[in-house]
Amino acid sequence: MLDILKQQATGTGQNWLQILILLTVLALIPTILIMTTSFTRIVVILSFARNALGTHNMPPNQIIIGIALFLTIFIMSPTFTQINSEAIQPYLKGQITQEQAFKNAEIPMKTFMLKQTREKDLSLFINLSKIEKPKKALDTPLTVLIPAFIISELRIAFQIGFLIYLPFLLIDFIVASVLMSMGMMMVPPIMISLPFKVLLFVMVDGWYLITNSIVNTFK
Repeated sequence: MLDILKQQATGTGQNWLQILILLTVLALIPTILIMTTSFTRIVVILSFARNALGTHNMPPNQIIIGIALFLTIFIMSPTFTQINSEAIQPYLKGQITQEQAFKNAEIPMKTFMLKQTREKDLSLFINLSKIEKPKKALDTPLTVLIPAFIISELRIAFQIGFLIYLPFLLIDFIVASVLMSMGMMMVPPIMISLPFKVLLFVMVDGWYLITNSIVNTFK
């Protein structure tokens, strides 16, 4: 009788532990989505575009985040599909254990992140963590791969943001020079340049170009 009660208590404890792990993972999903997917690069580039235009909060933060979120889903859909077919569905059907499901889910995510991570950034965190260099790239621990992936994403996002800034910065220079030559130093250049920057952005179909560029950087 005591053995049965012990087994039941052990089983109950394991179930509670699984529930606790599941709740922890669910709570961390927003952070995981931001740090291990294309979201970081997209939202930084879109923020650069808005700042370059000088439209302050137009489009609002909610719109920027919404666009970044749906572009992330679009870009990550092959990876998410692979995770669903190789990890989530087999686990729900009882074909694999929870640990196997996590391992199967790691492979597509690691593959995606490794494609976007510079070797220099990866070597940096391998050296900082003082671990042996993995024989295979997929053997790299997530604690090393994720920060290397993040700084690689920020580097690319800032490079693209710089290129976005250049034409709008040129307009600001031209407008400021014209105003100074006309002696209108009391007129804020941003008030005059803003309509021209918006007009340029619309004429070149800016949102199309930015979206196309973002998606192609992940191919």
